[in-house]
Amino acid sequence: MGKKVLILAGDAVEALEIFYPYYRCLEAGFDVTIAAPSAKKLQTVLHDFVEGVDTYIERPAYGLEAHASFADVDPSQFDGLIIPGGRAPEYIRLNEHVPTLVSHFFETNKPIAAVCHAAQIFATIPDILKGRELTAYIACKPEVQIAGATYIDANLHTDGNLISGHAWPDLPGLMREFIQKLEG
Repeated sequence: MGKKVLILAGDAVEALEIFYPYYRCLEAGFDVTIAAPSAKKLQTVLHDFVEGVDTYIERPAYGLEAHASFADVDPSQFDGLIIPGGRAPEYIRLNEHVPTLVSHFFETNKPIAAVCHAAQIFATIPDILKGRELTAYIACKPEVQIAGATYIDANLHTDGNLISGHAWPDLPGLMREFIQKLEG
């Protein structure tokens, strides 16, 4: 039976950070469920850098269907978890179901791929990152440290079942490592 992967998302998820993992998992033959606060068409965004601007800019990108709501997901039915970044993590972390969903993958040692702003979700779950190491977008470094983890200044980092990436340019390595762990 094929592996089942859960992707947590919401409106303003970074387009590359959801589409690349989603299609890469489909290509590998995995059964993929995108979950969000509600099952609906999500508005993704594109983050890019513009000369003269100190931080990234955001533009609307493509629509993408969320297959299920967080409330309807049983994490025990999945073999791996992917959390893309963008601005979605800053508000989906407030959903009452997200801590339970994410905690399941840490507690059961199932592969977790987290990129960019995904660390904002971990920072809301007490002790989930305590003693762990990960990378994330540099603006998330304070959340990583406050959560009791060590911020690793690298494009990619693996700590046990947690594979983390700095941002969308790091997706090939992130997904390669995630798929190896999922199939291993």
